[in-house]
Amino acid sequence: MLHRLITAFALLLVGLPAAARCTGDNYLDQLGPADKAALAAATSDIPYGQGILWNATKGDRQITVVGTMHIFDTRLETIRAQIRDEVQSADLVMLEATLEDQAKLQEMLVTDPGILFIAEGPTLPDLLDEETWALIAEAAKARSIPSFMAAKMQPWYLSIMLSIPPCATQDMFNGALGLDHMIMEDAAAAGVPTQSVESVLTIFEIFKGDPIDEQINMLRINLLAPEIQQQMFVAMLDRYFAGDVATLWEMSRIVMEKTPGLSTQEAAESFAVFEQALLIDRNRAWMPVIRDAANQHDDIVIAVGAAHLIGADGILQFLKDENWALSPLQ
Repeated sequence: MLHRLITAFALLLVGLPAAARCTGDNYLDQLGPADKAALAAATSDIPYGQGILWNATKGDRQITVVGTMHIFDTRLETIRAQIRDEVQSADLVMLEATLEDQAKLQEMLVTDPGILFIAEGPTLPDLLDEETWALIAEAAKARSIPSFMAAKMQPWYLSIMLSIPPCATQDMFNGALGLDHMIMEDAAAAGVPTQSVESVLTIFEIFKGDPIDEQINMLRINLLAPEIQQQMFVAMLDRYFAGDVATLWEMSRIVMEKTPGLSTQEAAESFAVFEQALLIDRNRAWMPVIRDAANQHDDIVIAVGAAHLIGADGILQFLKDENWALSPLQ
């Protein structure tokens, strides 16, 4: 069980979690006219909000940019086939975490479980009221996580696990591979080297700095109704394969605004903190790494979570600011 949880966590290190098992109603179809209008307005001017495959050129140099999701869906095979030639002819493939980094991460988490679990002091049942803990224990059980194990999880870690609906967990625990892994397999088959754009410890550094009370609050927030979570995942899949990353991202903002117990201002502030830490700051930190790689190689592939591509602080805009010519990859 511990190994499967650690594997699932490794797969969840920022991207767009989704799974083919999540079917049914689409969250976007449940929105009222006012929310739909607000969503359309919010996405209308987001730079590079449409498209998950891009080509960037500067002189004789080329970068293929791929917006990935980290969990398997059969439709990913079509995207894989579309970019296989670019991957296998590249000088270098850059990802959020290479296979070597993921292996190191799993070894580190097994040898030092205190990174993810409460090693000493009060456990979650002690930190939460009885009613809230009962809800959390039931939500964990629905995801095949025993309550005794959930009780000892770091709040931020359990929060991540509970943000994934039960319909998605089985594929994760079975080790189904997403587009980033498909790309690494194709690169390995052609002998193309891979490189991570950041340290494998980056996500841990982001989460571990949050005060315990903030982690507890986020844990409560992620106790969304199961049907809402499943509807969100259906919408994520739909928008990802439509290349509509802007709508996918802004939908998450609307969901945060509708979270019970949060005011509109609190929701906006929470989302802004999340966006800054997990997207904007990381994107900025990646650019010197990408710049250095592009200076050393004529042809590289960058494959990162699709949400990292969009917006004024997205990878594509940063490339444009550095005089790369961008065009959708057809």
